[in-house]
Amino acid sequence: MKYLVENIIQQLVEVQNGKLWIGSTFTSKLNQVNENVVFFRPIENLHSIAEIISHLTLWRKETILKIQTGKGSKTDDCEENWLTNDKLKLMGWQYIKSEYDKTLTELINLLKSKDDQFLNEEYYDTDFKGNYKYSFVINGMLHHDIYHLGQLGIIIKYLKENNKC
Repeated sequence: MKYLVENIIQQLVEVQNGKLWIGSTFTSKLNQVNENVVFFRPIENLHSIAEIISHLTLWRKETILKIQTGKGSKTDDCEENWLTNDKLKLMGWQYIKSEYDKTLTELINLLKSKDDQFLNEEYYDTDFKGNYKYSFVINGMLHHDIYHLGQLGIIIKYLKENNKC
């Protein structure tokens, strides 16, 4: 049976570019900006769009690794968790965005090969230092995406108020 896995996949897709009750998706938000503003922090302690997208990509890659190997490698304290805008500018927005899109496709394709029983299997979480069911990390990815989608909305609002968009 794949009912739960297919539901998770559908939610991941909808949050990216579907029709959500909350009204905004990553696609709708990111279509409001251009690469001239993605590295700009509208308030000193508020992340840039590029920082958030890079951060989401890291944790997607980490989730993919956990599904593939049963163990993660990163923690909240690793440097890659929040790369600086200076480092991200060297990568370029097109690369950052393409890696983000690629990891979503990879995660979805990986989940398509799983059934609902997989969600109850365990992996070792390096960050939380213990064994957890895959449902924990997969649902966590969805929650994580939605949390940061809200942040993008705030950042873009500030950018518009400062005539950056």
